[in-house]
Amino acid sequence: MAQKPSIPKGTRDFSPEEMMRRTYIFDTIKSVFRLFGYAPLETPSMENLSTLLGKYGDEGDKLLFKILNSGDYGAKLNEEELRQASKISEKGLRYDLTVPFARYVVQHQNEIVFPFKRYQIQPVWRADRPQKGRYREFYQCDVDVIGSKSLLSEVELVDIVARVFAKLGISVTLKMNNRKILYGIAESIGHADKMMDITVAIDKLDKIGLDNVKEELRERGIDDNAIDKLQPILELSGTNDEKLTKLSEVIGSSEIGMLGIEEMRTIFSNVERLGIALTPELDLSLARGLNYYTGAIFEVKANDFAIGSISGGGRYDDLTGIFGMSGMSGVGISFGADRIYDVMLGLNLFPKELACSTKVLFVNLGEEEQSAAMRIVGKLRDKGVAAEVYPDAGKMKKQMEYANRRGIPYVVIIGSDELQRNVATVKDMTSGEQRELSVEELITTL
Repeated sequence: MAQKPSIPKGTRDFSPEEMMRRTYIFDTIKSVFRLFGYAPLETPSMENLSTLLGKYGDEGDKLLFKILNSGDYGAKLNEEELRQASKISEKGLRYDLTVPFARYVVQHQNEIVFPFKRYQIQPVWRADRPQKGRYREFYQCDVDVIGSKSLLSEVELVDIVARVFAKLGISVTLKMNNRKILYGIAESIGHADKMMDITVAIDKLDKIGLDNVKEELRERGIDDNAIDKLQPILELSGTNDEKLTKLSEVIGSSEIGMLGIEEMRTIFSNVERLGIALTPELDLSLARGLNYYTGAIFEVKANDFAIGSISGGGRYDDLTGIFGMSGMSGVGISFGADRIYDVMLGLNLFPKELACSTKVLFVNLGEEEQSAAMRIVGKLRDKGVAAEVYPDAGKMKKQMEYANRRGIPYVVIIGSDELQRNVATVKDMTSGEQRELSVEELITTL
């Protein structure tokens, strides 16, 4: 019995139509990255397990795909050695693009010119439980600059976000916060150790309301006195400037907190001064993987489509420290290609011409006609027009059906009559309109 073809759970095939749309997203994003001087980088699909283990916490370690050592390696081991997993698996599939990037920077530090600006668009793998919107193999689309503490990098990232989504036609909201401000809030109410608890509770403000947030804070061990101090922060509204002014009144006693406020003032004023087409919004409930970031944090949401964040990132002060090279500050942002795809599909934002890889099909009506068609096709290709000749001479109906199913917009017919008069009949497959053109006119028109 023949084997039934299948692919591993949590992976996907992408049809030509889907690939054309995905390529459109990647090409658009890359074109913006390059405008800002970012250069492409690729790292191997597999890394040494020692590079990956311990970098994503216990949960992350469990989600690493481990690779068995190749060939007949296992045949040479005794039972005891087989029990020791590290002997048969020393490599794993990369879990994200950030740790390989850090490894690359440390390994090549003597060749790299700092600040180092790179973008990376590659698949990553996680042994997660597959479900809607969550896959075991998916693409990440990262842009980072490392080796500079300058806030100009954050301002550029706001500009990159604005330009990418404007080019893709997606209306977005960019929310920003700062890890230092969050620490300042916790410190000024006497609970520096409970920064994460406070942030998790603040994050639920929109969903459960002020009273319930206060109740949750009490459950997390924060006293009423501290909650009273927190109240003005929970009720913050107004412009970014008004929010920062109010914040500095409440957390003025925290040196780190004030530093965070100053950073955000600098970023916001530069974004305004440069006339960047997207105004970020200060959102104190934004937390984003807190143990990882040390400064500004970003999150982008689509305005007209219900889906999670479609882009996010932030400043990290010691990305390379895990590999023994400390003091390397960087900032980066990641674009969620799969979610961006869903938004664009849902809002019908993909250009119509992406549906077809071929612009014009020449019908094949015999050897002589085929030769004439091939000559014209060659000229069209020289002009950058995607054209093809139907490979087999046969019934016109079948060839027209092929063009229809492929979504090819134009069909050219050169029969014996046309051949004699050196003309061609062009059919517009959308309107059904037909017209006769000379070969020169045909090339110009198409």
